[in-house]
Amino acid sequence: MTVYNSLPNLITLARLGLVPVVIAMISAGRWPIACLIFIIAGLSDAVDGWLAKTFNLRTELGAYLDPVADKALLVSIYVALSVYGAVPSWLTIAVVARDVMIIGALIISWLMNKPVAIRPLWISKANTAAQIAFAAAVLGAKAFQFTLGPWFIVSAVAVAALTLASLAAYLALWARHMSL
Repeated sequence: MTVYNSLPNLITLARLGLVPVVIAMISAGRWPIACLIFIIAGLSDAVDGWLAKTFNLRTELGAYLDPVADKALLVSIYVALSVYGAVPSWLTIAVVARDVMIIGALIISWLMNKPVAIRPLWISKANTAAQIAFAAAVLGAKAFQFTLGPWFIVSAVAVAALTLASLAAYLALWARHMSL
C-alpha cells in the first residue's frame, strides 16, 4: 500500500492527533486557535471520506478508525465546551450517552459472538454534521466574541433531536440483529 492509498487514513490519524490540541487550546482560553483547529479537524472528516469514496481508497482500518476519530473529537469538544459552560450539560450528556450506548451495543454483540457490521446511516451522518457545525459555531462565537442569540437554543435542541434520532436508528438495527 502506498502513501497515496493510505491518504484517507493518514488524514484521519491527523484528525485524531488534533483532539488533544484543540482541547488544550480551549483549556487555555485560546478560542481563535481552538476554533481554527476544530474547523480543520471537522473539514478533514469530509475530505478523508470523499477521498476514500471517490478514489476507491476504502480500507478496513479506515472503517474503524474514522468513527473513532469522529467520536474522540466530538465527545472531547462537547465535554470541554460543557465544562467551560459554553454548551448546556444536557446536550453534552446526550452526545456522550449516544456514543456510549452504541459502543456498548457493539461490545455486547461481539461478546455474544454476533458482531454487527459497522456502517454509517444517513441520520448518523446528518447528526455528525450538525454536531460539528454547532460546536464550530459555539467556538466561533467565543473566538470572535459574538452572541448566538435565539439561534443557540434552537440549534442545541436540533442537535439533541438528531443525536437521539441517530441513537434510536442504531439501537433499532442492533435490536433486530440481536433478535430482540
